Parts: sequence; structure tokens; C-alpha cells
Amino acid sequence: MTISRSNDDGIGTILMDRPRRKNALQLEDWEALASAIADADADDDVRAIILTSAQPGLFCAGADIADIAAHHEDAEWRARKYEAVQACNRGLWSSDKPVIAAIDGDCIGGGCGLALACDIRIAAPHARFGVTPAKLGIAYARFDTALLVAAVGIAQARRLLITADLIDAPEALRIGLIDEISDDPRSLANIRAQALQSLSQHSIAVSKKHLRAIMQGTVLEDAESRSLFIESYTREGFRERLDSFVRRKG
Repeated sequence: MTISRSNDDGIGTILMDRPRRKNALQLEDWEALASAIADADADDDVRAIILTSAQPGLFCAGADIADIAAHHEDAEWRARKYEAVQACNRGLWSSDKPVIAAIDGDCIGGGCGLALACDIRIAAPHARFGVTPAKLGIAYARFDTALLVAAVGIAQARRLLITADLIDAPEALRIGLIDEISDDPRSLANIRAQALQSLSQHSIAVSKKHLRAIMQGTVLEDAESRSLFIESYTREGFRERLDSFVRRKG
């Protein structure tokens, strides 16, 4: 099985497992990954999601070039491929749950798109990153481009897209493409995911909702955002958290 999902103590882990191809994904793999992401998002027992490789030393090298070579003339295949990749990226981005990418190897092309759709990106020192559609002549999706710009800014996004250069983890950290470097990104991702479970899932979900709205150009308060703020004081768990905070500070 190329894509698998598990739930351990509230952490939903999604694993990519094609080590001989550096986890480069075929169409069927993208579709399976989209399904796994949707399942994790819908699972009430999952409070945080980790996307990573089943095998150490890897993340995702993007789309399988052999798959592209075999099917690129098939219009139906091209449409399915676009929809599957977008379902993965939009599924990660739109989840109300915190999503962490644990990157232990090459994170290139479509793999970089997956990582950019996550909330937190933790990478190994040896990881490499690249946005490389220009090497094949493929158009990078506008949504994926927007995620790149949101992470690194327009100037760095322009550089990465136009040059198709690969960069190392320290450079990725410097420009904001990743958030942390760790010798064991999967273990650190689990630590971060465990810590996130102690926080208000409602607050996290609302924050992610606002961030998505801002990314799409909505920055002013509206009736919905006003209601979310006011009603948060009445939600289950708020008083317990408030009392606990007051006791600690008391």
C-alpha cells in the first residue's frame, strides 16, 4: 500500500510509501492520498494530522515522471491528475485541524505543494526543496503558487518558480519555506502534535478559518467573524480553561 493512515492518541498520521521512487506519486497514489486526508479530517478522534514518509530519509519527490510520460497525452488522465493533486492540497489547507509536515528528504514539485498546504513544516538538515515545473514545461497551479507566496513572499516565490533551483534546509528556513530543522523531524512533529492537543481546538479552527479568509483577500471583520469572537466566551470548555489559567496565575 502506497498511502496509509493511522490514529494514535489523537494524532492522525498519513504515510507515503514508495521508497524506490522517493515517494514520487502516480495518479492512483494522489487519489489515495486525497482520500486519506479527507478521512483524517473527518475523524472526530483525530485532533492533529501529520503528513510524512513511511520510510526514513524521504518525504515526497512530487509526481512520478514515468507516470507522466506514460499518460500525458490522455486528456482524461490530465484532468484527473489535476483534481487529485488539488484535492490533496486543498484538503490539507482547508482542514480545521492543525496539520504538520515531517520532511525527512526531498520535498520537490508536488511534494513541496503538499508541504506548503500544511500549517507547520519541520525538515531534516539534509532535506532539499524545489518548485520545478519549469524543468518539464508544466504550469504550476495558481492555488499552489498562492501557498508558496504566502509562505515565502512574492520575491522568493518568483525566484523559486523561475529558476527551478533546489535549495537546502537552512536556506528554506531562512526564507520561510519551513519552520524548524530537526535531526528527527517525525519525532519532533509528534511532540508538536501532542502539545497542540492541549490547546483549544475551537480557537485553532477559527484561527485557520481567518487565515484562509485573509489569504483570499478578506481582511475586515464581518458578521460571522464578530459572532465567532463573541460566542467563543460561551463555548463548552472556555470556563474550565479560564479558571485553570487564573489558578495558575493566582
